Amino acid sequence: MVVDGVQSTEVVTPRDVAEFAAAMSSASAGRRATVISGGGSKLSWGRTPAHVDVVLSTARLDQLVAHRYGDLTATIEAGATLAEVNRQLARHGQWLPLDSAFPAATIGGIVATNDSGPLRHRFGTPRDLLIGVTLVLADGRVVKAGGTVVKNVAGYDLGRLVSGSFGTLAAIATATFKLSPLPATSGTVGIVYRERGALARDTQMLASNQFEFTSLDLQVTPGSAGPEYRLLVRVASGPSATDAQIAAVQRLVSAESQIISGRAERDLWRDHVAAPWMGGGTTVRLAWMPASLADVLTILERIGRETGTGVTLTGRAAVGAGLLRVDGSPDAAAAFIGRLRDDGTVGNVVVLRAPSAVKAAVDVWGTPGEAGPVMRAIKNALDPAGILNAGRGPI
Repeated sequence: MVVDGVQSTEVVTPRDVAEFAAAMSSASAGRRATVISGGGSKLSWGRTPAHVDVVLSTARLDQLVAHRYGDLTATIEAGATLAEVNRQLARHGQWLPLDSAFPAATIGGIVATNDSGPLRHRFGTPRDLLIGVTLVLADGRVVKAGGTVVKNVAGYDLGRLVSGSFGTLAAIATATFKLSPLPATSGTVGIVYRERGALARDTQMLASNQFEFTSLDLQVTPGSAGPEYRLLVRVASGPSATDAQIAAVQRLVSAESQIISGRAERDLWRDHVAAPWMGGGTTVRLAWMPASLADVLTILERIGRETGTGVTLTGRAAVGAGLLRVDGSPDAAAAFIGRLRDDGTVGNVVVLRAPSAVKAAVDVWGTPGEAGPVMRAIKNALDPAGILNAGRGPI
């Protein structure tokens, strides 16, 4: 299996947690650089590894272990895809409210990267929905944390710790989540703006009202006459509540809007989530203070002009988090990332996907913050041989 252009020496596909633990123990004893893989959709994320000795695949660990529909929870093996899990949960009118740009994305990979999309506005990230986890440590020990019902949070912090750790601390074997009922109906208001200030003002106004939006997302794309700004407001609830909130949004916003529903709505959100990954550009994750949205858009556009790059932004407008696709030469993309980090208006600037030339020019994770020493100490405690993720992760 190829990991970011590097061919692994061996691929192991355990049939159960016991085999997974034995494989991890063997890799640790031999100090073999190990990468955990699910659907393979994120194998190009992170630093490029110097070498990969073994890939441990969760492809056979793909079962919905338990669906406690009365408690609105489910326990799922790491190799199960989000799409298949939600097909099974829908039989009881429930779902795991996460979204991913990748059809092959697995539960383990989504949790390990804390990958989230527009649904984050209402439901949070995978870390927020996780209530229990079974982990395989580097030495082969199997540990459990959390529980199977929402009120039981014993050991909860361990699950939160591995969420977003990019497989550098432990391998996820199973994860237990709190679920939500499937909404009866859905509708989206699409609002087009001529200038960034109006978008920012409407975003703050909508976020401060007592709406129950499923998603409140912004979209900025390059255009022939300058950047094009769009706000996407999704409501998913009962028919009357959905209609009432959509009508209220249209009354309150300051720009032209239209209602999108049915298949057109599903296609709209699919394309919106996929936009940061289209083409072969550099994809960057970033965060900002929601109140500074207008300033953030100004800075992104200025740096884009100065470096000769095209910029496509999709993000959670009220949360202050999103993905940026930077289109241009590797030198231009690297310059863009450096200037964005130096400016300081946005934070947590992490390069997820990029050509090898960009990764050679910038550290994809950026400068470690104050938590760096603490995270390295945790890494040394859980993975003393330093085998996990082959140096690709943040620690």
